[in-house]
Amino acid sequence: MPHVLIINAVVSLIMGAALVLVWRRDRTQTFTRYIGWANLMQLLVPMGYWLTAQTHVAMVVWGFVMLPLAAACYTTLLTLGAAHLAGQPAPPRAGWLIFLLLALTDAAALALGGLQAAQICVGTINTLLGVLCAYWILKERRATLAEKLVGPLLIALGLIQFIYVVYQDDGAALLATLGALLRVTLGLVLLHAALERGGRELRKQRYRFAGMAERSLQGIMITLGGTQIVYANPACLALFGVQNLEELKVVTFSRAIPKAERDHARHIVKAIARGQQNDASLETLRQRVDGSPVWLRFHYFRTEWDGAPAVQVLISDETARYQASQALAHQASHDELTGLPNRVALIKSLKRRCSGDEQDASFVLVLLNLDRFKLFNEAHGHSMGDAVLNTIAQALRATMDPSCEVMRMAGDEFALVSAPNCSGETAVEMVSALRQLFSKPFQVAGQDMFLDVSMGIALYPDSARDSESLLRAVNAALQVAKRTPGTSYRLAEKAFERRSSNALVQEQALRLGIERAEIYLTYQPKVDAHTGRLVSFEALARWDSPGVGPVSPVDFIPIAERIGLIRALGTGLLKQACQQIAAWQAEYGYCVPVAVNVSPLQMLDPEYPTLVANVLHASGIDACWLTLEITESSAVQDMDQTVAQVAELRSMGVDVAMDDFGTGFSSLNMLRRLRLNTVKIDKGLVDPLPAPDAIAVVRAICQLATALHMHVVAEGVETQAQADAARDAGCTELQGFLYSRPLLPKDVGPWLHQALALD
Repeated sequence: MPHVLIINAVVSLIMGAALVLVWRRDRTQTFTRYIGWANLMQLLVPMGYWLTAQTHVAMVVWGFVMLPLAAACYTTLLTLGAAHLAGQPAPPRAGWLIFLLLALTDAAALALGGLQAAQICVGTINTLLGVLCAYWILKERRATLAEKLVGPLLIALGLIQFIYVVYQDDGAALLATLGALLRVTLGLVLLHAALERGGRELRKQRYRFAGMAERSLQGIMITLGGTQIVYANPACLALFGVQNLEELKVVTFSRAIPKAERDHARHIVKAIARGQQNDASLETLRQRVDGSPVWLRFHYFRTEWDGAPAVQVLISDETARYQASQALAHQASHDELTGLPNRVALIKSLKRRCSGDEQDASFVLVLLNLDRFKLFNEAHGHSMGDAVLNTIAQALRATMDPSCEVMRMAGDEFALVSAPNCSGETAVEMVSALRQLFSKPFQVAGQDMFLDVSMGIALYPDSARDSESLLRAVNAALQVAKRTPGTSYRLAEKAFERRSSNALVQEQALRLGIERAEIYLTYQPKVDAHTGRLVSFEALARWDSPGVGPVSPVDFIPIAERIGLIRALGTGLLKQACQQIAAWQAEYGYCVPVAVNVSPLQMLDPEYPTLVANVLHASGIDACWLTLEITESSAVQDMDQTVAQVAELRSMGVDVAMDDFGTGFSSLNMLRRLRLNTVKIDKGLVDPLPAPDAIAVVRAICQLATALHMHVVAEGVETQAQADAARDAGCTELQGFLYSRPLLPKDVGPWLHQALALD
């Protein structure tokens, strides 16, 4: 009897462990986990019977507790396993409910009727479970023969429980023996079912893989040992333009592929096959079997093929992307209109030539600019202008040596870079060829077009030793060449580059100077020509640049006009002058008019009179204390507007003077139309005094001014002889170093006190 129970327990242990191990290897076979653990729970049943047969009361009690719990656990796990086997999985909560009901039922039967009643209960439940499982499995269309045997075996396991009911202890050995045989059979059937399901799933996965691989647009290749190709899908064959694996091997291991590249690919494959790395990628140019190029991206990762370690390669055709990226790169470095390399390409070429291995190789850089091309566009239209640029680009390419780089910088500007190891003779040849080219008309849309060009020429390393300095030097030379009419050229000098650099430094410094209010006013007296009494002041701008020192207005005023800051500068100086007038009136109770210079660009602003009125109002002074000095050039730029503005300013009470008269247009009609208050004779006409011809010129201006009811001021008076001659010629006011240099506001006091005393 004990040996039968031991055999039964061993069978339950072996079959239960085998099924659990199947589940651990393949987690999709859930039914093997439940039924395996059910077999393992069956080990508690022989132990429970053994405890109930003991004489010790505590052991008997434990036996009666163990039996219903073991039976309930066994039946619950068997139910859940059968449900999963039949494709009717139950949630875990339902399992706990079944276990609780079975435990209570078995315990009640054991307590009320003893072991016999409990056995009847267990047998009945297990038999019904077998019937239910058989029903479930028979409903499953995909159930195999082995799976269909599970239901009858479970029914048999339930029915043999009644052997103990009929024969009591005498039937225990038979019950254990039959139970062991049936469990072995059930376990084998379940193992076979698990294997069949696993095989079926594997076949499904293989079919799915084969379907995806065969229909994939991405190439798939599997290799063994890094050299043996065992599989390639149709997309892979199509990528290389071959029909079968043998042709593919010839193409992929072709000797046309560089040896270093072949070795690198083999190294990747071997490293992945050995597990040294998980995956790797490689992008490279390959050739199809017909010799056409194709840009491919290979992605390698480890797999298995017929049980052996293998490497799967995913192959993508990146030719379109590569060509698109190349097109973008070409677009970034080439001019869209002419197709020539652009400024980016020029800078890259110059940097390469000025550094690295080519550092000592001399070359010639020519920068050329079409003269008056903006006017050409305005006259003929931009479409014709584009046609001209295309024609010139082609002509330059045809004229220059093939080794010479021809580039379009922007707009109407082109650049030429000679081949390395060229000298000044090459520069002469290039310029001669270009001058000859532009001496003839260009045929554009059936018309003859004559064009002039200005050229800047730089020699590396004579003109500069780095790319940026070379560009600055050649651009500075081009600007100098543009001052000469017709097709002209100029060789870059270091002075040009320094001048260009200095101009930029000055511009930046002036911007900061205006922002920081570094520019201030000094005041030069103007005196009565007969009495020498103070009549007015002229406000003169001065700038002490930090780290540089005094900068002449002759230098910084044109810079301000060129960079568009003259309006801000002029407005600031006008405010300074008006505030100073107000300050003198408050301090001395007296003042004289102050003249402020006005840039021609300020006079082009139609709102300038309004600006003057606002500044006067903000300063709290009358308009009669302000004089504005304009130049002849500002008047002739827009005569009608200047006439209107002068009239508006005079209607406000502001005097307007013509500064530097006699050096520009000196139009008599202009003086007549402007109706100014004062004319200032330029220092250039005062310097020759008292020469008779100079006196005659000054006298003529004074007579004209008197006829037009204007005062005349002679500026730049430095000697008494000049002063006497100017007074005798008819000048009413004199200004210059003979009387005073420009004064700071704090030094004006004695002049104002003297003028006040004379009043």
